[in-house]
Amino acid sequence: MDKVFKTLGFWTAIFAILFYVGDMTEMAFFFIGQTGFFILLGYMKLTERMYMYVFAAYLMLFFVGFTYYSTFLMEPAFGNQ
Repeated sequence: MDKVFKTLGFWTAIFAILFYVGDMTEMAFFFIGQTGFFILLGYMKLTERMYMYVFAAYLMLFFVGFTYYSTFLMEPAFGNQ
């Protein structure tokens, strides 16, 4: 299970690089943070059950945060032109 988190760290690092190249620095820094989190978890050698609990908590926080952002903070693209 630790290899899954190392793989997640790899892919979030790829996304961070792409966001940085696309001049989206805030999102790039956010994904750098996620990369560090996933790589750190990958080397902690937790039990499979604990990895599942950590991933479930991560998903819960992400979906709540994304829903809040997309509902209350994100501005529609057609309104600012």
